[in-house]
This record gives sequence, structure tokens and C-alpha cells, in this order.
Amino acid sequence: MSDNEKAYPTVSLLINGEWRAAAGGETLPVINPATGEVIGEHAHARQADLDAALEAADAGFKHWRTVPAVKRAAILNKAANLLRERADDIARLMTIEQGKPLGEARGETLGAAGTLDWFAEEAKRIYGRVIPARADNVQQIAAKHPVGPVAAFTPWNFPLNQAVRKVSIALAAGCSIILKGPEDTPASVAELLRCYVDAGVPAGVVNLVYGVPSEISEYLIPHPVIRKISFTGSTAVGKQLAALAGAHMKRNTMELGGHAPTLVFDDADMKTAVKMSSIGKFMNAGQVCISPTRFLVQEGAYEQFVEQFVAAAKAIKIGNGLEEDTRMGPLVHDRRPTAVGDMIDDAKQRGAEVHLGGKTADRPGYFFEPTVLSGLTHDMKIMNEEPFGPVAVINTFKDTDEAIAEANRLPYGLAAYAFTSSMKTAHRIGQEIEAGMISINHLGLALPETPFGGVKDSGYGSEGGSEAIESYLETRFVTTAAI
Repeated sequence: MSDNEKAYPTVSLLINGEWRAAAGGETLPVINPATGEVIGEHAHARQADLDAALEAADAGFKHWRTVPAVKRAAILNKAANLLRERADDIARLMTIEQGKPLGEARGETLGAAGTLDWFAEEAKRIYGRVIPARADNVQQIAAKHPVGPVAAFTPWNFPLNQAVRKVSIALAAGCSIILKGPEDTPASVAELLRCYVDAGVPAGVVNLVYGVPSEISEYLIPHPVIRKISFTGSTAVGKQLAALAGAHMKRNTMELGGHAPTLVFDDADMKTAVKMSSIGKFMNAGQVCISPTRFLVQEGAYEQFVEQFVAAAKAIKIGNGLEEDTRMGPLVHDRRPTAVGDMIDDAKQRGAEVHLGGKTADRPGYFFEPTVLSGLTHDMKIMNEEPFGPVAVINTFKDTDEAIAEANRLPYGLAAYAFTSSMKTAHRIGQEIEAGMISINHLGLALPETPFGGVKDSGYGSEGGSEAIESYLETRFVTTAAI
């Protein structure tokens, strides 16, 4: 174990303002994916811990909802500043437990601070309205109120980015929250929540637990204290949780899986298309829900794109994220290389061509080589299921109609990308691609001020922009007649 790993903390639960061990004393191990070695442990919550968190969230909500918006905003701004001050230490923890290069981890941490600042301002923009009445002695008001305590579930691929959205939106709206953090990457999330606590968020308003995901979700979601659910994860699990929430009339936001098409037209700026596509594809080793994955390249540009994209992928240095020249780290745990490899083997057996990679890297840890495939057919798993790894699949298309049809073929609709110099084509892409987010000629998604969410099987609701806070609020209509 390296000196950096020796500094890894024992990660506690946060319940009612107290950092504490699980009631039963249970822990689960944390593994560094760059080495495959156990580096620490985190507390494992059971029902007694969840009951304590629910009691805390209930009491915390009753107080927090009365705190003026300007004071809530000031606390969130202070948390953002603390996050910036601690960015280097938090980024290092994230790299050790998640694997991404240190530069990416630091960028995510500073980006999370920006998200905090954005939602701090949104707290001050929760507006109601006065509705003109039909009688001169009647006043009609529609007011916004926080919906209540929130149960949120976040993944390991962007430990801070995903958690900071849910927690900041909830707190801006006046809600309390219980966050079920990612067991693979617990320490960086804990340090994020420490910033909220140190900034002055009252006890019980933010709570953090870890454990068996199904046990926690099946207990929290139906519980009468919880009034809102927010989940980021796979489509299969999201559907189960949405059904459970619906059975109890709970509001829910679902940010689920994708299989993002990337359309490259003959008239595209090829240098930009290759650069943006390769950055987007291999960021975080492809473990990104909005990662460009199905590359659809017009016939006239196909050979040039493949040649340049393969060259860009070949130049990527994989290694421990703590090493300065590393551009791509490992996959997060030992199950991911197997899952990605199985998809590639299936494609190869069905006739796909491997231009680069296609196997695990020959080194300790959970590394997988940057991979480029072509000659894909619709019967291959990788053309229908999200690979969630450093794999790009490239096919050709003849015209815009064919490209749009293929882009819309799958039930997913999270993100899509296109590269073209034609405004007419860009307009069609924006109007006809079935995705919640579409970026044309650049990588412009996931900013705090822009909507973030999908359509079809990729979920519903937004976790960005002014739209995000709406599902954490309920509208209350009050009509009063003067007597």
C-alpha cells in the first residue's frame, strides 16, 4: 500500500449532524481499482441506522423549510468555497478510490463547487404568482413550498458531480435529504457532505448512508417520511425504483442509462469531430452516462474519421490516475472489465472488426485498453446495450434520414452528438433526434445552468438548469375572500 493509500480514511455515516459508525459496527471494504488492493473501509448501514436518518431528516426538514432563502443560499455559497479550498485533497481521494486521472478528479471537484453556487442562486428564485380573481374581494395566490424529505441514490462514476446536484437542489428548495452514497467511492462523497456541514447546514438536514443498495432503497422509498426520490443509475434499476415510488405516490427524478449516438457528416470539421469525440469517449474510461458510443459516420468521411480516431485513441496513456501523464485510468471494479470484454467478444464472433484494443491491459488493477470497433450489426449486444467502458463502435450511413433513424432506434434517449457545418442539418438533428440533450459541434452538456436529463428509457426530470428545482417543490393554491 502506497503512502497516498495509507491516508485513506475510514468512512463514517452522517446522521443528524454526527459522523458515526454503523449501529451494528459493520463495515465494507474499499478497493483501489488501479491496484486491486483493499485500501480502507466504510460503515455499512442497516435498518437501525436508516431509522435514525429518517428521524433526523424529518426534524431537519421542519426547521430548514423555515430558513429564509437568502440564508440557505449563503450557506450553500460557503459550502462551495470550502469545496474549492479542499479540492486538491478531495480529488486525490477520488482518484484513489475511483481511478480517474487526478486532473479529471480535480475538474469534477471544482465543477461541483460551481454547481453549488448555481443552486444557491436558484434558492432565491423560487417564485409563486398572484392570479387575477373574478371577484373584487378575493385574492388568489399560487405559492411554492418544499416537497419534504428526499431520498437520493448516486453512482460511483462521478462521485461528486452526481451527489452535489441532488443535495444542492434539495437544500436550495428547503428540503432535507438522505443520500445513499456509492459504496465503491465513499470517501470523496463524505468529504463533499462535510463541506455542507462545516458551512452551517443544520443537523438532520443532510444525512449520508452506505450499505446494500436494494435494502436501503426498499426501506427508504416507501417510508412515509420520504416525499421525493432522486436516482441516477441503470435503466433496469431505475424502472424498479420508479415503480416503487409510484406505488406510494412519491415524486421521483430518474437519470438513467444511455447509448449516445454521435453523427459525423461529410461536411464536418474533421479535426474538431475527432478531437471532441475521442475526449468524450475516453473520459473516465468511458464510464459516463452521456459518453458518445455509437459513432455514425457518413460514407464520404468514414475512412478519414476512423484513421484519425484510432490514432487519437492509440495516443492515450493508461495508468494510475495519480501519475501525472496518465490520460485514462482503470475501470472501477473487477466486474467491469469482464462485462466490457464479453460485449467485445460477442461483436467479434459476429463479424466486427477490431481496429484497436479489445482486451484488458497487462498490468495490475482493472484496466481495459481503449478500443475501436467497426462493421457492427444490430444483432450484436454492444449495439443495443450500454458498454459503459472505453469502447467506440463505428458504422457508416448514407444520408441524414438513415442517420436519424439509427440514432433513434434504441429505447434510450439521454444524450446525442453531431458534427456538421450545415445549419439545415443541425436544425434537423435538434428537432428530430430523440434525446434529452443534444450537443452539436462541441461537448456542451452537463453545465449547472443547463437542463440535464433524458427521455424514453433514459428517465425523466432534470438535474440541471432552472428546471431542476421544480420537482422538489409543490404548488399550493390559496384563495381568500375579504369579509
